[in-house]
Amino acid sequence: MSITLVQGLMLALMAAICAIDKCTEAFFWFRPITTAFLTGVILGDVKLGLQCAAIAELAFTGLLTVGGTVPPDGLMAGIMTTVLAYLNPGLTPEAALSLAFPFALLMQWVGIIENTTFAGFMPIMEKQAYKADIKGLWRTLFTGVGITAIIYAIIVFLSTYAIQEPIRLFVENFPEWIVNGFTVAGGIMPAIGLAMLLRVMMTTENAPYLFIGFVVATFVEMGNVLPIAIVGAAIAYLGYLNAKKQAAQGGNEDDGI
Repeated sequence: MSITLVQGLMLALMAAICAIDKCTEAFFWFRPITTAFLTGVILGDVKLGLQCAAIAELAFTGLLTVGGTVPPDGLMAGIMTTVLAYLNPGLTPEAALSLAFPFALLMQWVGIIENTTFAGFMPIMEKQAYKADIKGLWRTLFTGVGITAIIYAIIVFLSTYAIQEPIRLFVENFPEWIVNGFTVAGGIMPAIGLAMLLRVMMTTENAPYLFIGFVVATFVEMGNVLPIAIVGAAIAYLGYLNAKKQAAQGGNEDDGI
């Protein structure tokens, strides 16, 4: 398996679009579940993209940007999880996720450098705001967004196309016991991601739903997760209606966080 120049360019374009969405948080295309799946589509292996998307999204579920914190980059992790599994057919999605983490950490540091540099835009935007220069504000704002998109496109192109052969050889030379270790680590990461999410969302009101979901997922025979997703959506909707009713009656609306 190899990545062609056209596929490398398409991956770079996809990364740039998702990077823009990451800045605006409009459609959440930057989440690993989307970037890994789209990578699989571009590489012509949708099944692999879905497998990698599921494992990567679970691992990054609880890794959120809060205040000034910059977590490992889920956008890059999603792309590279699929790419690594594609370039090395014997590699499981779990092992590919572990190997993709250094790329996520690379983009984490790039993001820190970007945010530090973009702080220099603030005095410029303050002057533009003082003068009511709306066009200038938009121009400065999208300059930063454009720089971010270009950086993502370049790094993704280099990581997926330009150095694909060294990456493949590097992974192929791993002893089997190391690959097994990466597989185990990749299998544990989704549990860590869910645990981090539960630290934020776990309340007395939400606990019963957690146990109901656990029982359904563990003890009820189902061919896939679609029935569980439907039940979860129904319960979420009932909770929304209940919260809306309480708000209409003058109660406090609680979003569970």
